[in-house]
Amino acid sequence: QVQLVESGGGLVQAGGSLRLSCAASGSIFRVLYMAWYRQAPGNQRELVARITSGFSTNYADSVKGRFTISRDNVKNMVYLQMTSLKPEDTAVYYCNTRTVTDNYWGQGTQVTVSS
Repeated sequence: QVQLVESGGGLVQAGGSLRLSCAASGSIFRVLYMAWYRQAPGNQRELVARITSGFSTNYADSVKGRFTISRDNVKNMVYLQMTSLKPEDTAVYYCNTRTVTDNYWGQGTQVTVSS
């Protein structure tokens, strides 16, 4: 079992920045990667960024150059630094990880970007 708890969401003006954090606990030695997804009202949940155990990263085209995913294996934390935020970044952001057999989600944190 893996538990994920997100924090750091909030309301920010367009052009601003936020940093999301995800605290992981449990059988984290089994995880294949850590990721951030988001879901806006009426939309499907989409991948924002992913980081592997080897620190390889990939990003959705819509956030490349603006968002940075990072991880701290000592603290068992994953971060999403978001800059140059746009109203279309408004969504609930979810921390995600998976093992060979299971997929895990946090409870989500709301990010609202005002124009």
